[in-house]
Amino acid sequence: MRYRRMYPALLCFVAFWAAFGFLMDDPANILPGLWKIIITEDALITDYVEIAGPGAAFVNSALVTLISVIILYLSKDPLNGYTMVEIGLMAGFSLFGKNIVNIWPIIGGTWLYSKVVKEPFSKHVSISLLATALAPVVSYMSLDNGWGNPLLGIAVGMAIGFVLPSLSAYTYKIQNGMNLYNMGFACGLLALMLVPLMNSMGASLETAHHWATGYNLPFGLMMAVLCSILIIAGLFFCGRPAWAAWAGYRRLLISTGRAPSDYLRMFGSAPVLINVGVNGLLGTALILITGGDLNGPTLGGILTIMGFSAFGKHARNILPVMAGVVLGGVFMKWGVNHSSVQLAMLFGTTLAPISGYFGWPFGIAAGFLHSAVVLHAGTPVEGINLYNNGFSGGLIAIVLFPLITTAIRHRQPELQDADYFDAFEHDTPIVPPPVKQDDD
Repeated sequence: MRYRRMYPALLCFVAFWAAFGFLMDDPANILPGLWKIIITEDALITDYVEIAGPGAAFVNSALVTLISVIILYLSKDPLNGYTMVEIGLMAGFSLFGKNIVNIWPIIGGTWLYSKVVKEPFSKHVSISLLATALAPVVSYMSLDNGWGNPLLGIAVGMAIGFVLPSLSAYTYKIQNGMNLYNMGFACGLLALMLVPLMNSMGASLETAHHWATGYNLPFGLMMAVLCSILIIAGLFFCGRPAWAAWAGYRRLLISTGRAPSDYLRMFGSAPVLINVGVNGLLGTALILITGGDLNGPTLGGILTIMGFSAFGKHARNILPVMAGVVLGGVFMKWGVNHSSVQLAMLFGTTLAPISGYFGWPFGIAAGFLHSAVVLHAGTPVEGINLYNNGFSGGLIAIVLFPLITTAIRHRQPELQDADYFDAFEHDTPIVPPPVKQDDD
């Protein structure tokens, strides 16, 4: 009941997203564009804005988001900060990889898993949605001429959805809460087995590079309007005075973001909405300042940041990671405005907990490493894992956490105290007591 307004708010977002799609294109182009999206193989990077036009891309995103909201509602999934993560990821990645057809087999596979283990689907519904990171596998299996067919695509998609609940539960444990995109890491590991298996059976997987340009002005204005609405809603329409909402946001900024950090339950809806809006503006501004392009993939990255603004990300822990990626772009051969570096700046904020937990210098170092690792992490999986930055982030988190922890223990003897270090491990010295939450 506390978050009963979330579903109407999500439906308003769907309407806003679809309306913008119709505003950006001739309505007569929407249906042909949707069909083109459905019959396109979706390996990274396949920008739906480029291949089908902005109208069809945004309508597809709105429809996928609506499907996700309906699934969450019907499954009676408890609403919390992670709900916003799911919506941010589904809306963002349906601009470049997920569509209204290729997500269903994977969702169906997870539903089947819940029936086999005799558990309610609500316990696994979030995994079913996020596991659609491997939706390009379904598209390839169904559409590849001479090799795949729709029945094979459905079967493989259901198998993916069936195995990921147990796999993601294991990978979550080994990352120590330092990589927010746990499902991206799990999907990357699964893709490492799928790709060589498919290639050995005669498949010819290839990465893609469809990248739209020339939309910075309309997309920038749209994001400015959306983020401003969220900030204003957080300040004035959440049942508490604006000063109290801002005070809650300031408390949120001193949390580490280490997973799991459900900001909605820790701080309430007002500070979270402010955080979502501020982070969306930061992501948009970063792309424009560095000479990048606002298009399907980069908007997907910004929406991902906004979704995780309810579950671990805030300005203080994402900016050092972004700065590290920019630094990597300056000193490495790719350049800051290279498409992959642009995406790494946005999606690399999966490592925000390293910055919040250990301090901003370690966040910069993590971002610098990520700018190099992510550009090669996708090569073995041939672009079929949409959450490639989550896979790279998982690798970095697994390596950096023990190294940095050992360094801190060595350089700061006070952390040798068992009680203090145990508290540090569980995030309690930094996260303040949650403010009194409003009824919405």
